[in-house]
Amino acid sequence: MSATLNVDPAELAKFSELAHRWWDPESEFRPLHQFNPLRLEWIMGLAPLAGKKVLDVGCGGGILADSMAHQGASVTGIDLASKSLRVAQLHALEAQTPNIDYREVSAEVLAAEQPGAYDVVTCMEMLEHVPDPASIVRACATLVKPGGWVFFSTIHRNLKAFALAIVAAEYLLKMLPQGTHEYDKLIQPSELARYCRQAGLELQHTRGLEYNPLTQRYRLSDDTSVNYLFATRRLPA
Repeated sequence: MSATLNVDPAELAKFSELAHRWWDPESEFRPLHQFNPLRLEWIMGLAPLAGKKVLDVGCGGGILADSMAHQGASVTGIDLASKSLRVAQLHALEAQTPNIDYREVSAEVLAAEQPGAYDVVTCMEMLEHVPDPASIVRACATLVKPGGWVFFSTIHRNLKAFALAIVAAEYLLKMLPQGTHEYDKLIQPSELARYCRQAGLELQHTRGLEYNPLTQRYRLSDDTSVNYLFATRRLPA
C-alpha cells in the first residue's frame, strides 16, 4: 500500500476483521443500523436524493450508501477496506439495490479523477479514523458540484465525548469493539468548521446525535457535545 495514502493501516485491519458482520443488525455495527434512518431522513430533508448523483466516502459495508440508492439516487460508495467493499457489493446483489456501485479508491484520488461530479457527497463516521481529516474534507469539496451538499458526521473531542463515546460505548455498554475510537483522533466542531471553510464549504446546519441507554434509542438534537453532524454546501466558483 502506498505510503502516500491518507489511511491508517491499523484502522483498515480493524474494520476488515469485522467486515462479515456489517449487515448483522445485532453485531458490532448495531449502532449504525439504529441511527442510519435518522441521518438518512436528515440528509433527505436538506438535499432530496431522487435522481441525484451521490458519493459516499468511507462507505464501509454500504449501510448508508444502500439506503440512499433505495431513495432513487445513483450512488457510488468508496472505501479502502477491500473486505468491507466485497460485503457491500454482495449485499447490493442480494437486496437487488438499484443504481449503486462500489470502488476501492481514496477520496483524494477520486477527486483528481472526477472534480465536481456529484450532487451530494456524504462522509459519515469516517473522519476520526484517518491521519489527515482535512485532506478528506478538501477532497469532498472538490468532488461535489458548486452549490452541492456535503454531509459529515464525527465525534467531538472533549471529556464528555471520551466518557460516553469511548468509555461507556466501548467498555461499559459494549456497543462497539474496544479500540474503535482513539481520543486523539476525535475532532472538535470548531476544527471541522475550519477545515470546511478552508476547502470552500459553507456550513449550513449542525445537529447532534444522542443515545439513551435506557430506551436504547438514538435521536437527533441540538446537543453537539458528543456525536455531531454537519451539512455544508460548496460555494460557487
